[in-house]
Amino acid sequence: MLFTIDIGNTSINMGLFEGERLVNAWRLMSGIDRSSDEYGSLVYSLLQHNGVPMSSIHGAVLCSVVPPLIPVFEDVCSKYLATQPVVVAPGIKTGLRLLVDNPRELGPDRVANVVAGTRLYGKPLVVIDFGTATTFDVVSAEGDFLGGAIAPGITIASEALFSRTAVLPRIELLRPRQAIGRGTVSAMQSGIIFGYIGLIEKILKEITAELQAKPVVVATGGYADKFAEQVPEIDVSNPDLSLTGLRMIYDMNVPDHERE
Repeated sequence: MLFTIDIGNTSINMGLFEGERLVNAWRLMSGIDRSSDEYGSLVYSLLQHNGVPMSSIHGAVLCSVVPPLIPVFEDVCSKYLATQPVVVAPGIKTGLRLLVDNPRELGPDRVANVVAGTRLYGKPLVVIDFGTATTFDVVSAEGDFLGGAIAPGITIASEALFSRTAVLPRIELLRPRQAIGRGTVSAMQSGIIFGYIGLIEKILKEITAELQAKPVVVATGGYADKFAEQVPEIDVSNPDLSLTGLRMIYDMNVPDHERE
């Protein structure tokens, strides 16, 4: 089995693949104050709870937008899974041409998303990742990664209203019945939910005009399903897209004879 790890600013998405099939997926809160032994104990408990023997894991691959956690999880893989992980970083094989100003600035999670997106759903492609930030990543009809757009994530926007104002409450991110809120909570839900729907639709409209072709639009991340239901332009929701991309990148970079 292959262990995949996508380390984000807010959460860590982990998955276990048997061949091309994702058999388990878990999300943990990320934090740079945890040691490799703390994370290792969590991983061990998750695997044990799901009846997965450590000896069945033959490899690991990870990407991270939190640099201090890379050596932590390298240690987790080495110490607890007895394998050295492939780390998605500049120079690794992805099958993509990165037509951006500075490829080294590109988040490896975004690369994993578009690798999986193009292979599963075709191109031209837009992947919208609803994470700490809301990112839009664009692949041309020729299969080139063109860049994209980055907006604050919906949770950040909601928390900013709560933390930076004196009286606005923390709210649940539910679609309100109407745009005109009759109270503070419904007014905030209207502004945030309808505001993000508008943001998504406008950015997709501009991207489509620049591509001069209608792309396949794939949603991923924690709020993928919620917005896929509310934005008609979104064709597919796949919350674990980055894990599949990591598995594909692993397959491109590790020859068969090096796998146990």
